[in-house]
Parts: sequence; C-alpha cells; structure tokens
Amino acid sequence: MAGWASPVGSPPAWLVTTLALVATAAFVAALMPLRAHLSAATTALVLVLPVVGGVSAGGFGTGLVVTAACFLAYDYLFLPPYYTLYIAKAQDWVALGVYAVVMVLVARVVSDLRAARSESVDRARELRRLFDLSELLVKDLPGPELLQAIVDSVRSAFELSSVSLLLPRQGELQVVASAGSPVPGQPATGQGAMFAQAAAFAAGPGPVSMGPTPAHPGDYQAVALVASGKAVGLLAVRGAPGSPAQQELLKAFANHLALTLERASLREEALRARLLDEMEGLRRALVGAVSHDLRTPLATIKVSASTLVEAGASLSPDDARELAELVDAQADRLDRLVSNLLDMTRVQAGALVLRRQPVVVPDLLEEAVLVLGRSARREDLRWRARRDLPPVDADPVLARQILANPLDNAFRHSPPGAPVTVHAAEREDGRVEIRVSDSGPGVPPEDSSSVFQMFERREAGGRGGLGLAIAKAFVEAHGETIWMDPPTGQDGERGARFAFTLPRADIG
Repeated sequence: MAGWASPVGSPPAWLVTTLALVATAAFVAALMPLRAHLSAATTALVLVLPVVGGVSAGGFGTGLVVTAACFLAYDYLFLPPYYTLYIAKAQDWVALGVYAVVMVLVARVVSDLRAARSESVDRARELRRLFDLSELLVKDLPGPELLQAIVDSVRSAFELSSVSLLLPRQGELQVVASAGSPVPGQPATGQGAMFAQAAAFAAGPGPVSMGPTPAHPGDYQAVALVASGKAVGLLAVRGAPGSPAQQELLKAFANHLALTLERASLREEALRARLLDEMEGLRRALVGAVSHDLRTPLATIKVSASTLVEAGASLSPDDARELAELVDAQADRLDRLVSNLLDMTRVQAGALVLRRQPVVVPDLLEEAVLVLGRSARREDLRWRARRDLPPVDADPVLARQILANPLDNAFRHSPPGAPVTVHAAEREDGRVEIRVSDSGPGVPPEDSSSVFQMFERREAGGRGGLGLAIAKAFVEAHGETIWMDPPTGQDGERGARFAFTLPRADIG
C-alpha cells in the first residue's frame, strides 16, 4: 500500500506508527481526568491532533491506524456508558459517526498534502540537479577535469555508489574517469547486459539505448550518452534509482552530458584548427622575415666579397679595407639575426630564466654598443642621464639585448652624422626609464601599434622584424613595459622614440 511507504532516509513506517499510537495513548491519558467536564465534541476535537500528527509523520497508512485507535478510545472511554462499546444515545451515534468520517477525511487531506510537499521537494531537488548540470555545461574546463566533473556530478546528483565514464578510444570503449569503484576489467555475473551494450556501442555507429533497471542492487547499468543521433560515450552506474521518474531523470542527465562531451570535442577541434592556422601564419611570417632580414646582409657580403676577388690588385688599400669592413659589419648583423631567432625560440618554449643582479645603466649601454660592433656609430651616439642615476635590477644579458635592438634600429634608420640619443632617468614610481631617439624617417602613426609584433615588416625599409619583438618579450619577462612615443606634431620633428622601463635595484 502506497500510504505505508517511507521516503528514503526516513524512519520505518512501523516505528512511526508505534510512536503515533504512544502519542495517542498520552493524549487519552491526559483527557481521562477531565472527561466529566468535557463535552463529546471537545474530546473529539482534541483527538484530531494525534491523527494529524500520525499522518504528517507516517503517511495515510499510519493515519488510518491512529484513526482507528482514536475511534475506539473515544467510544470506549469518553461516550457513556464508559468502558463498553455500547452506545445508548442516538446523538452519540451521530457524534461517533461524524468523528470517524472527519478523521478519515482529515487523514486523506493531510496525507495528500504530505505527498504534495514530498513531490515538491523531489521536484526542487531535480531542478537543483539540472541547475548544477547546467553550470557544468557552461564551464570552460579542460578535458580531463571536465570528464572527472561529469562522473562526480552524476554520482553526487543520484547518490550512486559507483560511476564510470567510457569513451571510444582506438576502436574500443575505455574508462576515462571514475567516481567510486571503477568498472571491473571482466564482466561479473549480472553485468553481462551492460558489457554487451558496450560492445554494441564500439561496433556500430548508431545510438545505444539505456539498459533496463538492474536485477540486483550491486549490478551495473549502462546509460548511453547520445548527441546528434549518435552515441558519444557510455556511463556505467551502480546503485541507480529504480523508480521510473528517477530513471527518466537519469536519461535526461545522460542527454545533457552527451551535449557537454560533444561541445568539448568541438571546442578541441576548433582549437586545433586555430593552432594550425596560427602555425601556418607563423611559418609564412618566419619565411618572410628570414628572407628579408637575411637577404640584405648576405647580398652585401656577396657583392663585397665578389668585388674583392674579381678586382684584385686594382683596388686601392682604402677601398679594399672599406669592403672588408663592410663584410665584417654585415657578418655581425647576420650573427645578431641568428641570435635573435634563437632567443625568440627560447621565449616561445618557455625556457627563459632571469638571473637578476644590479646593473649600471652606462655599462649596459657600452655593452650594447659592443654587441652592435661596426653597426654602432659611436661618433653619433649621445648619452643623457644624471650622475646619480641608480642601477637597475635586471638580467644583464637580456637587458643588454633589450637596449641593443632599439639602438640597432636607430642607427640603421638614421642618416650618417645624425645623432642617436639614449636618455635615462629615474621615475617617481621607482623605475628607471630608458629612451632611445633617432633622426630617421620615423614610424607612421598607423604602424605604431604593430612594430613590436614578431616578423612585422614595413614597406620601403620600414621598421619591425625580430629585434623589437624580442626586446618586448625580454622587457615583459622583467615585468616591465616597452612602447613607442607618438609624434608630438612639432615643426621639423623627425625620427622615432622607443622607451622601456626596468626596476630600480635596491642596494643596501
């Protein structure tokens, strides 16, 4: 009988009924000393209370038992003649009949309210489960974390003893995530249906229906995850709820989880396609940068070397020396380009390690000039800084490269005899700002935001390439910034101004 069923986690129905009968006895005992002063109607009203309490706690079945007990107690103890079931007055028959009918109706109404409240709680719990699952759907979790979140969510939502997620891998189903005890390697007795469905899943492309309720509580149950008309995975659950409503909810969960897996798969495919596109773009940019940055010095070296070989003794000593110096300078430039490529490889591989120490900025400038070799025109270099300029806290090798790359750009784009200025000053925030200014053609405003991009190259010898991109990466590795100042618009203004910051060194 449905009225005798106890909700999961509630005390047994027989215990609730026993307690209700004890409460009824207590009410009767309390009324006995007062029965001479109470009317039959008052007694009937008081005896309504244990019936309502019994129905609320134990359901309609408990209410009927308590109603029968109260009916007998009312007739035997409170309707004269006492201590007998005989009723002498017709009005007492009416009162007793009305009491019985009212009690049954009260028990029915209260039982229905109790069932409605229980159903409302169940619906709220189901909505909460679906809400939790919806949160899981919108989360952007990585693959392994998402799979584990799925099995944890299903196990928690349905209070299962074990949940395992199986996905197709290399033509067969494999367990990729588990909560509780994992699926055994060999099917045990009573689990053959689940493993048969798993085999059917791996063999055919069609959807797999959910298996029937397990015959025994310890058996596994197969729940297919179907999206877009095809199975994308399989849940192996143990301890699944047996009621049709819970089974339907489990199916709804399976459908939502299938959508989650399908979305994750599509996201991975989109990410893979985007990475392939980026790699292709990087390859094209690398080819373009190498062909441009390496071709110019190689052409210069080739022409100079060919002239030296073919002209022979017809060249004057000064001309031969000039060509040799040109070959030497372009070889240094090639060496810097190769070093830049290796440095960018370190940056992209995440192998860049800072070795910070106090670095004196004038010494840093001298080392950067030495790195540039013959490309640095010392006679055009101007240094502007206070004598009390503090040292910076930086990796000396990286800091030297940070300063050398903007200097190389400045010398290459400034005409001979035009000054290249390096200005350094301490800012109020404790950082040291270093600025490199040249007298070249400058950078168009529309290109100012992209000069630091890797392999960026402008027409007609514009700026960009590896040097500034590496300088930006090394500055950001120190937690600082590099930028290009926009033109001020003053008459006759020429050149470009690159600036970057490095932290001040704390010397005790």
